[in-house]
Amino acid sequence: MIDRRLFCKSGLLTAGMAFLPASGRAASEPEVNDDGLHVQPWFLESFLDLRDDHQEAMSESKRLAVIWEQRGCPYCREMHAVNFQKKQIVDFVSRKFAVLQLNLWGSRTVTDFDGKEYEERALARQWAVNFTPTIQFFDTEIADGKSGRDAEVARIPGYFKPFHFLSMFEFVEQKAYETQGFQRFLQDKFADLEAKGVKPDVW
Repeated sequence: MIDRRLFCKSGLLTAGMAFLPASGRAASEPEVNDDGLHVQPWFLESFLDLRDDHQEAMSESKRLAVIWEQRGCPYCREMHAVNFQKKQIVDFVSRKFAVLQLNLWGSRTVTDFDGKEYEERALARQWAVNFTPTIQFFDTEIADGKSGRDAEVARIPGYFKPFHFLSMFEFVEQKAYETQGFQRFLQDKFADLEAKGVKPDVW
């Protein structure tokens, strides 16, 4: 093991949850790296062998997620400027998930779960990732020889507003995908809020 450093009601938010910027200050322009991708300090640092990343995540009782972005993507910026500025989202995601960022058009070599090597852009095609942001979530157990496309259990296909975004991470963390679809999960979550007398705010 290589050691490393470490859509039912659109835009709903539980009243009183008060999603605040992670810093406690007003949202600022997201940091951008040399490849033009917006970044977070808690993203996984990786040698890009997904087998090792998955093993490390599991050893820390986390789930592995891969987030695809590209230079100049306005919805990627929105995700960083809005979703990743909310303390409740950052706290939950960073505590429960190891998040690896990949570049839709990148040329770095990535080793898939089945041991095959691809450039980032080729792996995106292999996994049918066509736009950004896309977030893929992977199973807790991945059999030898299984590729990432086969090991995927859920996907965020584009930009989700904060309520849906956090709900998808909860959906995966709870393994709710084993018994229901995401739409049903959202409906149940909203019904539970209503039963508790919590009135959601509309974004």
